Amino acid sequence: QVQLQESGPGLVKPPQTVSLTCTVSGGSITTNVYALSWIRQPPGKGLEWMGSITGDGSTVYSPSLKQRTSLSRDTSKVQFSLQLSSVTPEDTAMYYCARVAVLPGTVAFDYWGQGTQVTVSS
Repeated sequence: QVQLQESGPGLVKPPQTVSLTCTVSGGSITTNVYALSWIRQPPGKGLEWMGSITGDGSTVYSPSLKQRTSLSRDTSKVQFSLQLSSVTPEDTAMYYCARVAVLPGTVAFDYWGQGTQVTVSS
């Protein structure tokens, strides 16, 4: 059973950089059959995909967040991380990590973490 667990600071002041970590258990993060993604959901709004890192370490980012987002991974700890710079109150959201199955012609988000709340406030 694959499990993902997010961790983060909770409260961040603008314009700091927030760093979040997702620990994966029960599965590999180096196979290209899957990618690992960060998704967020601001209060009262829908889900927003932020970026993904593939099994070979390649990254792809949402165009709207690309300038402020960086993904990385630590294969020895089976963790992957998100850094979001220059945060503003508009970055307040529940942040989720998820595993994405890469299928012919489509992708499927098959496992999700429970989410970690990030609140940006001075």
